[in-house]
Amino acid sequence: MVYLTRIERFNAAHKLWVTEWSDEKNVEIFGKCSNKNWHGHNYKLYVTVKGKPHPLTGFIIDAKKLGKIIRDTVTDKLDHSNLNLDVDFIPQHLQPTTENLVILIWQQLEPHILAEGAQLHYLKLVETETIYAEYYGEA
Repeated sequence: MVYLTRIERFNAAHKLWVTEWSDEKNVEIFGKCSNKNWHGHNYKLYVTVKGKPHPLTGFIIDAKKLGKIIRDTVTDKLDHSNLNLDVDFIPQHLQPTTENLVILIWQQLEPHILAEGAQLHYLKLVETETIYAEYYGEA
């Protein structure tokens, strides 16, 4: 089994906030992420696929095609957006945390990767230098 990773980037704003809580509790739980005027991150998305190289091309999946799938399906929708308001695949009731985003991104990408004959193996979504989430799909 061979693993291939493609890295894409996007910038987006969000706010973590529970409307049923007081301002004080939101600040206590979410800290700076509860800023009522939003805040942004420069995200880095690692998409790792796996499979056997094609006998003629040597590719698991064409890396250019993989990049296009990621951009068309996910990062073009996320880039320069408000994650709480603008993205069609993020439910309004769901906190747009890195943990939730990596699952939603997987759900968007997986059918497109499978259609190309590869398997989605792993996603890593980096929010800051010190925070990232990894996801391997449901077991």
